[in-house]
Formats: sequence, structure tokens, C-alpha cells
Amino acid sequence: MAKKKRSNRGRGQGSGSGGNNGSGGHNGSGGQGPSGNKSRTRRRRRGGGGGGGGGQNGNNGPDREDDNLPNDAPLIEGQGILEMHPNGYGFLRGIDNNYSRERSDPFVPGTMIERYGLRQGVYIKAMVQDGRRQQGPRVREILDVDGMAPDAFLEVKAFDTLTPINPEVWLPMEVGKKPLTNRVIDLLTPMGKGQRALIVAPPRSGKTIMLQNIAEGMSVNHPDVKLIVLLIDERPEEVTDMKRSITGGEVIASSLDMDVESHVRLSQLVIDRAKRLAESGQDVFLMLDSITRLARAFNKWVGKSGRGRATGTGGLDISAMDVPKKLFATARAFQEGGSLTIVGTCLVDTNSRMDEAIFQEFKGTGNMEVVLDRRLADRRVWPSIDISQSGTRREELLHDEETYEAVTMLRRTLSTMHECDAMEQLTKQLGRFESNAEFIKLISGASAAF
Repeated sequence: MAKKKRSNRGRGQGSGSGGNNGSGGHNGSGGQGPSGNKSRTRRRRRGGGGGGGGGQNGNNGPDREDDNLPNDAPLIEGQGILEMHPNGYGFLRGIDNNYSRERSDPFVPGTMIERYGLRQGVYIKAMVQDGRRQQGPRVREILDVDGMAPDAFLEVKAFDTLTPINPEVWLPMEVGKKPLTNRVIDLLTPMGKGQRALIVAPPRSGKTIMLQNIAEGMSVNHPDVKLIVLLIDERPEEVTDMKRSITGGEVIASSLDMDVESHVRLSQLVIDRAKRLAESGQDVFLMLDSITRLARAFNKWVGKSGRGRATGTGGLDISAMDVPKKLFATARAFQEGGSLTIVGTCLVDTNSRMDEAIFQEFKGTGNMEVVLDRRLADRRVWPSIDISQSGTRREELLHDEETYEAVTMLRRTLSTMHECDAMEQLTKQLGRFESNAEFIKLISGASAAF
């Protein structure tokens, strides 16, 4: 039986190749009649007429080549933090909404990013225009990058090319007679610009209050230092409390009701933002709460993405710690100017083998450690710092000679006592003096008498 010959009625005469806009094809608009309409409908669903080429964006992603087509939409000023896409283009994320992804975020073409050497985390002011055919807004002209002209940003050296040095500029936290936490930190575990500090904290040992006290000391004593607080997988009420208590800095949070991808993405974007500020010569103080929860998020993310290779202690993927350790290691001071200080918290004694494995991974990576003691917290001794386990590397670079000698004598005296008795005695003595300077003079005078 012979096959029935198919009719060409309602079909276009050319096949077309699609191109970037999916519009190729000679006379590919189809004939008349219902079959022609259905054919055109199918082609539109595939991405355009006549060849069903590249879809809405072709093969080039949102950075399309039809950028020069007429657009009557007005230009308005916009700004945001640049988040890069692996394909080379990016978007401007709003600061007021935790850098979250919104449909209204302006698109930055890859050609513009390449022209000015833009890097993820820079703050951009630009002229923005609404897109065509239901596309989002698009950056048409960059006005400035982190407060400088776009061409001037080309001269800014990349973070990894700068020369790291030991912290040498002390950041005193003392704001008065109280809180005693800041005064104890200034004496026993001083922090400098570029410090990589780790606060090791068991549950309910005063970690959050310590962070708030440190933030207060930075806001009052060092308003010229950019203060950023990054909260990962925290309780929503803790996020609200932190935002209310910290008025001199920027609080960015991905709370526990957010997904793992949000934790991973936000942490990397905020660290990149801090790096951009530091490489431009500014001093940045970043508080990260907590490194443990961040590492948990990366562990889940690595497992879901199929990147993991092997599982270690407590179900911790061996490769999951690579990025968190790299993020924490970005803290440093630069010989050329600028610094990035990171104070991260690490949870211990949580009855979790994974948390213990995370702590062991980060132990020794910092150049300053504050270890909190649950026994002191149970006795309501604040701050609950274990003096024998806490300290700063190369603290002689931060303290003057008189203070360094006085602190050395103080440590020798306290080391002869039980851990709980030592901190309790120190807080009582500090409470008798209005400032650490008066306390240092007393110790120096006592040592001179001998």
C-alpha cells in the first residue's frame, strides 16, 4: 500500500538556523491556515520563528548582542553589590535586603565587567534602564566603583597580590569601666588590624553577649573601621536582637529558615565584599557567627552538588572544609595599607562529632583565640574566658612595653590559680579601677617595688 504524500500547506519555505535571537530562516513565517498557526506557536515556544535557535537569550546568556536596539525607557540611577555569574555577567544586589536575589536586580553585561576589570563584591553606582520584552533592568553606564571612577578601579591591586603582614595596629575595645569583657580582651587577648580571631564557645557560655560587646567597642572607638556582622543559620530572634544592639555596623543574616544554598552564597558574597574594601585601602572588621554552622552548610552543599569525594569523622566531607577555611584565612593586614579582621565563633561541647571535627579543622588557623569556659558561665562569672587557653600571637607588637610587661606579670600570677578562681579574681580587681590604664600602673608599680 502506497504511503500518502504529506501536504506542504501551512509550512514555511525555509528552515533557518536560529542565530542568537532564534529568528533565522528565509520566509520562515509559515503559510496560512490552522497548521501554519500551530507551527508558528511551536516555534515561539522553542525560542522564536524560523529555526528554533537560541531561545530568549540564545547561547550567550542574558548578555545579548541586540543591545543596540531602540529602547525608550528612561535612565535612572541604581546601585548595589556586584554578584558575578560563572558565565562572566553579573547582577547588582541590594544592601537593604541581605543581598538577596530579586527580579528587579539590575543586570551587568559581561563586556562591561571585562572592560573595567570588575570583581565580585564591589559597590557600583550606575545608570539603569528597564529591559525589553519582559526582561529585567540593565546597567547602561557605570558612574563609580567603590567611590572611584571606573577607569581608576583598574589600578586597584587584587587582594591576593598584596603583601600580608602581622597585625601591628592595636584595636582597643575598652569603652569605660564596663563592660568588663572588653577590658579583659584588651589585656589578655588584644586584637589588631588584620587579626584572625577564633572564639571557642560551648553552649550558653556568653558568646552572643561577647560579640555584642566587641561590636560596641568597635563602633565607639573605631568609627572609621567598616564593621560587618555576618550571621549564618542563626535563630530569627537572635538576628533581630543583633540588629537592634549593633547600630554602628552592617548586620547581614541568613537565618535557619533559609536553605543551604543561601548560607553558602551569602557567606561568599559578604567575604568578597570585605576583600574589595580591604584591597582599596580600607580597614574592615568582620564578625562571623558561626564558623561551625557555616561549615555544616558547606558540608550539605558539597553532598547535594555531588562534589564530595570521601566522608570523614562525624559525617564531615573531606572537601567540605576547603572553602570555609579559605574564607577564614582571608583575614590579614597589608603592607600597602588596608586590613581585614575576622572574628569567628566556633561551637564545642555540643555532643556532635561533626562539630568537634570542624573545631579540630580550624584549631590553630587563627592568630588569636578566646576560649570560653562553661564552668565560669555556670558560676555567673563574666566574661567566662579560660585565661590559660586564650591568647594572641605576637602580642608584643600590639602592646607598648609597659603594658606588655604588666600583662606578663599578671598572667604569671593568675596561672598559679584554678581557672575559675583566676578569672573571678581578675574581674574583681578590674572592677575597682575606672580604666585598664590605672590597673596597669598599679601592676607596674608593684613590679618596680621588687
